[in-house]
Amino acid sequence: MQFTTKLIPLAIAMAFATSASAQDVVKIGHVAPISGASAHLGKDNENGAKMAVEELNAKGFMINGKKVKLELVLEDDGADPKQGTAVAQKLVDAKVQGVIGHLNSGTTVPASRIYHNAGIPQISPSSTIPEYTKQGFKSAFRVVANDNKLGGTLGRYAVDTLKATNIAVIDDRSAYGQGVATEFLKGAKEKNPAIKVVGKEFTSATATDFTAILTSLKGKKPDLIFFGGMDAVGGPMLKQMKALGITAKFMGGDGICTESLVRLAGDGVGEGNVTCAEAGGVTGEQEKSMADFVARYKKRFNNADVQLYSPYVYDAVMVMAAAMQNAKSAEPAKYLPELRKIKHQGVTGLIQFDDKGDIKDGALTMFTFKGGKKTKMSVIK
Repeated sequence: MQFTTKLIPLAIAMAFATSASAQDVVKIGHVAPISGASAHLGKDNENGAKMAVEELNAKGFMINGKKVKLELVLEDDGADPKQGTAVAQKLVDAKVQGVIGHLNSGTTVPASRIYHNAGIPQISPSSTIPEYTKQGFKSAFRVVANDNKLGGTLGRYAVDTLKATNIAVIDDRSAYGQGVATEFLKGAKEKNPAIKVVGKEFTSATATDFTAILTSLKGKKPDLIFFGGMDAVGGPMLKQMKALGITAKFMGGDGICTESLVRLAGDGVGEGNVTCAEAGGVTGEQEKSMADFVARYKKRFNNADVQLYSPYVYDAVMVMAAAMQNAKSAEPAKYLPELRKIKHQGVTGLIQFDDKGDIKDGALTMFTFKGGKKTKMSVIK
């Protein structure tokens, strides 16, 4: 194939377009569900990314001694795997230098192959499915603990602390929901092999009527129901449990561990009846850093509350930016090795990755709901 002399300079320019030394703009992609049932969580994540980029730019972000402007490229995956892969390819075509996302495990995993093939680093702030980092992609990272720890800890807690003996499990058939429910059962049986699983049911991530499932489970008299899924389904499920007179305790992972659960469940949330775990958590002096972040977030976004993972998104952006500075380059191939050996003190704690890309020593925070408020109980490492 021959090129005209007019095209040669353009080709050279394109070849060096990702070099921080030859450009003024570094593009970072962010993906989350900004539409659909989990849009409130996706917007929360997006806000965390915006805060980080705005703060870095305001300070005069520099790479290799040159001032660089970070540009956030925002995409909506609707929590749908097909849409997730489509926007992943869109970001690759837009020549982003890194990606923060996705929110859901079901979109993160298929999208990760596209980023891997393009050599673009990806940091998920909230996907917990173990398979994400088990694929062997050197471009994949996460800043929260995975389902092995999240679901397993909840299972052991259900038996050890809540003294559950008859357990029922419902999942929403998503990669996240099935994964965390599976790990929950493993943890419960590990703690007490004689535990009775009186029912296993499933629904969908868009369902609104759970009468048949709950009526079936009511007759089996569970003392605890575990739900693997998101708050948009868990909230109405709790409301219908109350209407049916089901008094079993309710547990779930980070998907239901949101400020919005009370709004979605109404009085079905009860007083201390719901236990959930958030993948992450701070203690001691780190609590002040988190409180400062929450205050800045409320000021920036018209008194809005942090929903769940915006602090982890914020840290993910900061970690990616720090790796670029350490490498003196925004070229993915050059800063990726720095990302793998990063040691960053963030809002959510110390961030370091193991050889798979998982965060080292990931914490979990146990919550319940009292007085209509999400209430912290303890941090587990």
